Formats: sequence, structure tokens, C-alpha cells
Amino acid sequence: MTTSALVPEPAPPSSRRGDGDYARLLRRISEAGLMDRRPGYYVIRLSLVGIAFVGGWVAFALVGDSWWTLAVAAFMAVTFAQVALVMHDVAHRQVFRKRRPTEIVGRVVGNAGIGLGYGWWQDKHTRHHANPNHEDLDPDVAPDILVWSQRQARASRGAARIIGRAQGFLFFPLLLLEGFNLHIAGFRALGKRSIKHRRLEAALLFLHVFAYLAALFAVLPADKAIAFLLVHQALFGLYMGCIFAPNHKGMPTLTGDARPDYLRRQVLTSRNVRGGLLTDVALGGLNYQIEHHLFPSMPTPNLRHARLIVRSYCAEIGVAYHETGLISSYREALIHLHHVGEPLRAAAR
Repeated sequence: MTTSALVPEPAPPSSRRGDGDYARLLRRISEAGLMDRRPGYYVIRLSLVGIAFVGGWVAFALVGDSWWTLAVAAFMAVTFAQVALVMHDVAHRQVFRKRRPTEIVGRVVGNAGIGLGYGWWQDKHTRHHANPNHEDLDPDVAPDILVWSQRQARASRGAARIIGRAQGFLFFPLLLLEGFNLHIAGFRALGKRSIKHRRLEAALLFLHVFAYLAALFAVLPADKAIAFLLVHQALFGLYMGCIFAPNHKGMPTLTGDARPDYLRRQVLTSRNVRGGLLTDVALGGLNYQIEHHLFPSMPTPNLRHARLIVRSYCAEIGVAYHETGLISSYREALIHLHHVGEPLRAAAR
């Protein structure tokens, strides 16, 4: 794992089969200027997200002891997710070229801002980008509460074996717990030696938790404070899951030594989501998942331009390029999850 960048574009040696395909594509993308920085875009985007974040807390204080505070909780759920998307772009070196400002901003907006462990997420996301949808190498498809292939389903035990029978129906309800899971995962990762600057990570995470709970219980009585926390974190988790679920769920998975060349490994396991400006904003540009995986440090606003080049190039070399609408992407993911659970349903009959 590199410490200088989250997932740098490789310089593929020509000795590996298929790497020439990626080199030619990268040349076309670079010649189109799509790897160039977009500082103006990020100044505007970070400013707007920052204003929304601060404005949400100001609204929380002004609304005060009222059940309307739950509307603020819903707004803050969206804001927290948008901050997480900013952290994602920062960590991919789309904003800053150098490591130090990248890590400083990543930890401030992640750990301190929304309680999402930057070091944990960076470690996990780096491994995901290197081997997307590989059951043995990608932590995003490691079996846990949900299983992602029938092979995992047959080997599952405990809660996963029970939930797996109906996981297609339970997927979105379970996402209501994902916000809590993301916070807990950041704390659990502090015990890993692979996480750098663990003391700083821990201090910022505890600072967030203390400030967050102090604000809730200072402004609201206990019942409303608990209700705010539950609504805020549940909707935050649901929104985060809705952002990331269309990207790979339901796409082909790899196992064992199955590891195609870089271009095919990224394209064949990823799904693009069609849509306009609203889709781009809501999903943070990750609806161009194929282009993002091929060029992780490409600035988000350039991804939609790269799509035209990548889609045409994939047709040229005979590589399947999959994109669909947002609703269809969820349908494909849910159908896949339901299909994966078939061995568990059969065993229970």
C-alpha cells in the first residue's frame, strides 16, 4: 500500500497482458486534459459543503427544543454524507497534490467533522480499489452480516446465515444501521498497526463524539436528543449506502487467482449510473464509477467527460461497459442479493 496517494494511476509495464490497453486509454485521457486539476471547482464545492455543515448546526441551535429538530437531523444526515464524499475526493488526491495537506484535511473533515475514521477508511478503500469485487481481497465484499456470493452463503454461519435468506428484502432496512457501523469501524481500526497516526486519529474521533453528544444534550432534553441521534445516524447510513450500493453490488465477483489486467479488473466489476446534474450531486460523481476506478485521482467534474472516451474505447477493444439508471441499479443489486441467498433458503426448507 502506498502512503503517498490513495490509489495512484499505475504506469503499467508492457510485459503484462492487457496493460497496453490501459496505457493507450490513459494517453487519450491525458491528451484530453482530463487529469488536470480543477481548483476552482473544489473551492466552490468545499465552500458550499462547509456552509451547509455549519448552517445545519446553526439551525439545530435555533430550532432548539422542538420536534422540528428531526427535520434538522434529516438535513444533517445529507450534509454528513456530502462531507464524507469530500473526504473521499481529498483522500484520492483530487484536491491537493501533496500528502500532508491531504491527510490534514482528510482527518479534520473525517475524524473531527463527521466521526468517520480517515485512516480506517483509507486502508479499506485502497484495498477495494486494487481488487474490486474480489471475494478474497476486497474488504467491501467480505462476508459479514450480508453475503455477496453463493459460495459465501454456503460457508456462512450465525446471523449472516439467517439474514442471508432474505437479505434482498432486508438490505435497505439494514442500511439504517450503517451510520453507526461506520463510526464503530473507525474506533475498532485504532487497534491495527497498519493505521498511521493512531493517537491523532483517536483524539479526533473522541473529540467528535464528545462535541456531538454535548451539543445534543445541551440543546435538547434527553428524549429529543436521543431521537435526533437515531434519525440523524439512521438516515446518514441509509444515504451512504444508497451512494455506494449502485457501484459494484450485483456486478461480477472474482475469487482465487482470477485477477484480470487493470483495465478489465476495474471496468468489468463496476457499474455506471446514468443521470443529470441532480444524480451527479447526490452521488458525488461516483455514478461514474467505471471512470473513477480507472483514474482515481481524476477530479470529479472531469469524470462525465471521460465517460465518453472510456465507453467508446471499451467498445473498440471489446470490453463490456455497463451503465444503467439509478432505480435499475438498485434493482440489479437487490436481485443479485436475493439470488445469492438461494442456497440458504434451500437449506432451510
